[in-house]
Amino acid sequence: MYILKFKKWSQNMRPVLFDVLRIYLGMGLFVKGVLFISQPNMIPNMLSGDQIGVIATVLGHAIPMAHISGGILLIIGLLTRLAALVQIPILCGAVMFVHLEGGAFMLNQGFEFAALVLFLLILIFIYGSGPWSLDQYLETHKST
Repeated sequence: MYILKFKKWSQNMRPVLFDVLRIYLGMGLFVKGVLFISQPNMIPNMLSGDQIGVIATVLGHAIPMAHISGGILLIIGLLTRLAALVQIPILCGAVMFVHLEGGAFMLNQGFEFAALVLFLLILIFIYGSGPWSLDQYLETHKST
């Protein structure tokens, strides 16, 4: 009885629950961007020795700004697909070049977490924003 009620409720609330996921993911990206700014050597230290230099410097500035701005856009649901799309190459790089070497089942769970965030960003890119977003608000309140 309760399971059927919960199933019906969750099906009706699916767009809102997906928005909660989008907002939470945006908050996580924002916080990660702030962490990268507060610890400027974190990104160069994550890269292997042959990648250090100009690339690490550029990434050390670009990734935090992309995470902060993309996180804010995901939180408020503005340009949601674009915000997710910009994050996808960054997370692909994190999965492929930073965490893949350590592999799965490590204590810090870097690979699994980065892969999960990448998967969620792809879902948000495909699904777009939901009812609790500025995208939806602007779409429904267009002046004609």
